[in-house]
Amino acid sequence: MAIAITLKNFMESQDIAYDVIAHDKTRTSMETAAVTHVSGNCLAKTVILEDELGYVMVVIPASHHVELSAVHEQMRRRLTLAHESELPRLFTDCELGAIPPVGDAYEIETMVDDSLAEQPDIYFEGGDHQALLHVSSESFESMMVDAQHGHFSRHD
Repeated sequence: MAIAITLKNFMESQDIAYDVIAHDKTRTSMETAAVTHVSGNCLAKTVILEDELGYVMVVIPASHHVELSAVHEQMRRRLTLAHESELPRLFTDCELGAIPPVGDAYEIETMVDDSLAEQPDIYFEGGDHQALLHVSSESFESMMVDAQHGHFSRHD
């Protein structure tokens, strides 16, 4: 269990208090929610989109799916899912599928779904498939200060 060094350094530089919840290795965010007994509504997952201008990190609850049409409308860009093969280059200290939802740490433009703001606590992957980080909603919002906010996901 290890927290991505880029994330750890960013959170320390921002004085963000967090707890680490160790768990058995999981393959999906909803599986992580189940084994850690955390609601999928407060588990933030990361979706990476791209176009000719670059990458965009979209942060939504694990219990949701991205609505690309809403992202296109808000961003005024035609973004598609990034190719999985490109992600290790962008997130060198993260396991594939365990990318932390903190775009500022990785200097990636970020969008965060407003439904996460309704949660009192936020949980997210720390860079591997065995460590879940827990922060207060206030701390999460402070990490998302540069992110665009909006409604661009739907509940499963």
